[in-house]
Amino acid sequence: MHVPSEVSRRNEVPAADRALIDGFLERAWSELGLADNTLAGYRRDLEAFSRWLAAPAQASSLAACGRELLYRYLSARSQKGGVGGRGYSARSNARLLSALRHFYRALQREGGILEDPTLLIDAPRLPRGLPKALAESEVEALLKAPPETPLGLRDRAMLELMYATGLRVSELVGLRSDQVNLRQGVLRVTGKGGKERLVPIGAEAQHWLLRYVGESRMGLLKGARVDALFVTARRSGMTRQMFWNLVKKHALTAGIAAKRISPHGLRHSFATHLLNHGADLRALQML
Repeated sequence: MHVPSEVSRRNEVPAADRALIDGFLERAWSELGLADNTLAGYRRDLEAFSRWLAAPAQASSLAACGRELLYRYLSARSQKGGVGGRGYSARSNARLLSALRHFYRALQREGGILEDPTLLIDAPRLPRGLPKALAESEVEALLKAPPETPLGLRDRAMLELMYATGLRVSELVGLRSDQVNLRQGVLRVTGKGGKERLVPIGAEAQHWLLRYVGESRMGLLKGARVDALFVTARRSGMTRQMFWNLVKKHALTAGIAAKRISPHGLRHSFATHLLNHGADLRALQML
């Protein structure tokens, strides 16, 4: 019979923890449809944490782990010479904490633990850089991606308006019908700090807004009265998350990688393209 070496014994995941991990990953695959790479990353993170917990210094397990032990593990991972002999980045620790949150929330729902140890732990702050601007040809493909349907006309109008004006996502989805003067091609926008400004929308965005209002909006509302300019098929206003989802959907149609696009990235592209065409930086900073 093969006797495991001291090294392999030390690296084994305890049977009880392995059963919890396997069960969690099986449900995550079948119920959430998570990608194989995501599941493999979750397994690595959970097994590494389990081995650390099982070491004599901790003598614990996934189900018995409390918040204090979890703090110690995250702290040790951040320090050189700590877990794994190297200091892990804030991004790596944030990814680990995401895996642990999913695992412990599922375990608590199933009655395996009384309290989720990740509950009051904040994810590490990640450094934020400027989003990389899309090429003008990519923006053109994105703008043309929505189909000629009532919802497609709404999406095209929203994308054209954001690109033409540089509106923040919150400003875009928060627009009311009475803030738009389509005859003059001007928006009245209330921005940060309650400051109001007039924003010209340009001929192309004006064209698509006119089409949306004239051909699509009333049909989506089916007689309901809604103040929001951009509405859903459920006769309500749009949310930021809804807009983000439609941006991702149309980016896929346009052949743009999802990681390269976001509502804020589209706004950054707007500013970059205007600067490339000779716009005044100080005027852009006012938008």
